[in-house]
Amino acid sequence: MRSGTNLPRVGGYNQAVVLDAIRTRGPVSRVELGPLTGLTNQTVSNVVRRLLDAGLITESGHAPSSGGKRRTLLMPRADGAYALGVHLDPDAAVIVLVDLAGSVLRSRRFALPRPSVPEEVVDAVARAALRLPEHAAIDRGRLLGLGIAAPGPLDGETGTVVEPPNFDGWRRVPLLDMFAKATGMPVALDNDATAAAIGERWIGGKQRADGFLFLYMGAGIGAGIMLNNQVLRGGTGNAGEIGHARIDAGNRLCDCGSNACLGPHCNPAALVDDLFTRHGRSAAERIGLSGEPDAVRADWKLLRRATRAGDPAAREVVRLAGRRMGQAVHGAVALLDVSRVVLGGEALAGVEHVLGEEIDAAVNTTSVTRVLGGVTVEPSLIGETAGAVGAASLVLHGHYAPGWRMLTEASG
Repeated sequence: MRSGTNLPRVGGYNQAVVLDAIRTRGPVSRVELGPLTGLTNQTVSNVVRRLLDAGLITESGHAPSSGGKRRTLLMPRADGAYALGVHLDPDAAVIVLVDLAGSVLRSRRFALPRPSVPEEVVDAVARAALRLPEHAAIDRGRLLGLGIAAPGPLDGETGTVVEPPNFDGWRRVPLLDMFAKATGMPVALDNDATAAAIGERWIGGKQRADGFLFLYMGAGIGAGIMLNNQVLRGGTGNAGEIGHARIDAGNRLCDCGSNACLGPHCNPAALVDDLFTRHGRSAAERIGLSGEPDAVRADWKLLRRATRAGDPAAREVVRLAGRRMGQAVHGAVALLDVSRVVLGGEALAGVEHVLGEEIDAAVNTTSVTRVLGGVTVEPSLIGETAGAVGAASLVLHGHYAPGWRMLTEASG
């Protein structure tokens, strides 16, 4: 739990610290908040009053009596704030409207019109996103903004997407400014894996209060990193590119020029191709795969379904991918010293447990940390919409999670 400070000039930071404690440890009383945050009782009382007045928390009953006056418990107000989130994949966009608790109130998925034309993508997605608050009939005054989860690499200083894989025609696209102009709202932008990790931290509460590595799979594969309740973005904002970790493979060329990167061997198209290559067309036809370039999404869905049903060829291909992921995750876990690996993203839906068994074996069989309790490998708490919910969480996290920028910005 992050500690606060009793200096008056950083009241905004203290407010975020207290709200974070209530979100992750609630329901909790004012008396309990002091030890949790390191703040004095008077500071806690002042901050709680401001949060109540702002409509961000509510009093939710009383703790059991221990002989004295029963303590009033505090909880976040789900309707205290809202955010929109957009996840962009090469073939589709997923849009969600979430409340302060991270619950999805409205969602929509639709195919992108001419995905090679960024202007048309932004226009269509922005119009669809702005309709969600209208349909939900929320208090628009509490809608904080729009978050965008996009494939990297990103130029974080300018809010620009720089030649993302699988987005033909996208060179340097100023996505942040384009969405801000199209919606008239504050906009936050991050890569999809980092956004998913932030969403997992925001929604996970007690279960995600410690550091973890979020292994994300959509059209490609990436990782988001949470350490000490802070997202790790790296020097250029592109930390977590686990798709470029070297593995024992070597027959698929990566965009970076290497033929031993994880990414080209562990994405939906690669796994469908592995099924054909390793088990032949008869096995593919048994599962129903077409193998056509424009059918990757449908084929991967069928392959996952066959894996869950116990088809031996399908399970062998997915387990192979799990072992390859395990090689990369093993090194990341050793480097970062995290005790948890979270598996998420739309493309992993339904096969997380099969992949997780292989990754668990990789990180816990030889890891030096196994003597300290090992590394937990488990599915995301968010589910298939991890990218879009993570995008919305960029806005909520940016407003209400305690971070060093609150101490360094002139506004305090």
